[in-house]
Amino acid sequence: MGNQTSQDTVSPLQKIIHAILGSPKHLKDPHLFHKMSLIPILAWIGLGADGLSSSAYGPEEAFRALGEHTYLAVFLGLATALTVFIISYAYSRIIEHFPHGGGGYIVATHMLGEKAGVVSGSALLVDYILTITVSIASCVDAVFSYIPKGFHHYKVPVACLLAVFLIVLNIRGVKESITVMAPIFMVFVTTHLLMLIYGVFTHTDKCGPLVCDVQSGFSHDLSSIGIFGILLLFVRAYSLGGGTYTGIEAVSNGLQIMREPRVKTGKRTMVYMATSLAFTAGILFLCYSLVGVKPVEGKTLNAVLADGLFRSWPMGNWIAFVTIFSEGALLLVAAQTGFVDGPRVMANMAVDSWLPHRFASLSVRLTMRNGILLMGVASIFLLIYTHGSVSALVIMYSINVFVTFSLSQLGMSKLFIQRKAEDPQWFRHLLVHLVGLLLCVTILIITTVEKFAEGGWLTLVITSVVIGLCYLVKGHYVRVRQGMKDLDDTLLDVPVSSHGEPPAIDRNATTAIQLVSGFSGFGVHTLFSILSTFPKTYKNVIFVSVAMIDSGSFKGAEEIEALEASVKAGLEKYVAMAHKLGIAADYRTALATDVVESAVDLCQQVAEEFPRSTVFTGQITFRLEKFYHRLLHNETAFAIQRRLQWDGVTTVILPIRVRT
Repeated sequence: MGNQTSQDTVSPLQKIIHAILGSPKHLKDPHLFHKMSLIPILAWIGLGADGLSSSAYGPEEAFRALGEHTYLAVFLGLATALTVFIISYAYSRIIEHFPHGGGGYIVATHMLGEKAGVVSGSALLVDYILTITVSIASCVDAVFSYIPKGFHHYKVPVACLLAVFLIVLNIRGVKESITVMAPIFMVFVTTHLLMLIYGVFTHTDKCGPLVCDVQSGFSHDLSSIGIFGILLLFVRAYSLGGGTYTGIEAVSNGLQIMREPRVKTGKRTMVYMATSLAFTAGILFLCYSLVGVKPVEGKTLNAVLADGLFRSWPMGNWIAFVTIFSEGALLLVAAQTGFVDGPRVMANMAVDSWLPHRFASLSVRLTMRNGILLMGVASIFLLIYTHGSVSALVIMYSINVFVTFSLSQLGMSKLFIQRKAEDPQWFRHLLVHLVGLLLCVTILIITTVEKFAEGGWLTLVITSVVIGLCYLVKGHYVRVRQGMKDLDDTLLDVPVSSHGEPPAIDRNATTAIQLVSGFSGFGVHTLFSILSTFPKTYKNVIFVSVAMIDSGSFKGAEEIEALEASVKAGLEKYVAMAHKLGIAADYRTALATDVVESAVDLCQQVAEEFPRSTVFTGQITFRLEKFYHRLLHNETAFAIQRRLQWDGVTTVILPIRVRT
């Protein structure tokens, strides 16, 4: 049994939907996880593009912040490369100690408490939405820089269409979307590797003069602004280039999509990401200094660098164009990080009841469709609100990631302090995380102060609103859970005396088909309600339950097997209780991602097997219905009732009152 639709029953509309979004995955496929998981090179493309694409604007922002003190660029390049390796090493430790993914949210929650976790998670969500928005807006800017200005009023509509395109790609599946984007990534890597190596090796004769410039510039500033002034200038430029590091956390967040062994794959992917980003960013600073790049209005520094280096080549203008165009195209690939990791953070928070539980659900393609849609729609709204202005979006984008970075480093520092008795190398690991914490907090403070009045305040307001909403959602679920616990305490231990040997199933007798989800007071209450409302009416009870795969259980074949075993164990308890009550009973179950679809199929099958049957299900009922109840509670019972009644199967919903 399952929720897969056979080819001969697929409607024309479903065929169109499958063509666009992809056909359902086969949950019983033993190679399913292997087919969907990413090898290191694909993970590097899908999750590393965000970090690598930041070299298009992070180093430039830092270099421009130096002003006339460009002699510090070489040291800035070394500091940037070193910081990339420090933060990457720290996140490799996170991969090792938190192998099920979740990154900064999971670390903060487990090590610093749920309050720190919701701050980290909310900051990440806002950051990933901005990742998508900034990446798409930057891509469109790059493309339209080669298009006449008369067409520039189409930039926002084109950006929105690209967002829709990425939404559809990601609903089809992560691996499928990354495969489509892979050529763009490889063009970027090839052209930039060529530009950077050529830039260094053709300007080796400038190394001597560069050393002299560094010495003279340092001596001049030492006498004019002093060592403290030089340090402040350097730290400010270093911090304003913090956008360079914004994609580093992506691998630890997306560990669930890695090929087994996940930890090894994740750490190897982190090496690829760190090496490529450190090399690209560090050598860019060196090339800026060796070539003597000066800002040109309307062009990025990388464009100026490419034009200068390739000018003398045959077809040099085209090579420079492809090099810089690939930067813009890579930013589109970088938006993948938001679509890959954003919904996973939402799913983790939904499992912990900070967000509506529906965000932990998987589609028939085993993607987090609800999260993907929300991230995509939010990015489209921001594109329209900011008119696709990259400068406005970058200011909003530059703060939140370091909130998560700082909390992650603090959480890992606490972890190794706690493990000092069992880990002989605890101090070495602790030192790395403390250095990472110092760097991240420094960048966070300076960036917040520098960018606050320019629009950084808006990011803080939006993040605070998200945190507030998370607390409201959590409070509601806690109250509902307490009401459900009261039912469990009252009904699960209720003494039921045995009525002797249970009768055999009679297929022609009146049958109650009861939908249940785990053995709980809710299900027992529904069973007792059936028996008390319709006394001596039903001779059989068939318990139906769907083993629903969500992001919490979709971690591997073993987890799915454990889910099925747990559901069957709960159903067997219901059957045992019905037998004690002297009622013939059995159960049916299926593995699925869509509860409604699978439950309807199961009920239809049971109704054919037992012609005189009625479907029963319970539904939480509140004293005062609020507008948000439908968002927080899926109201699956009503959806199932509508489908079954249309098919001619009588369905009764029994209210279960819960005090909140």
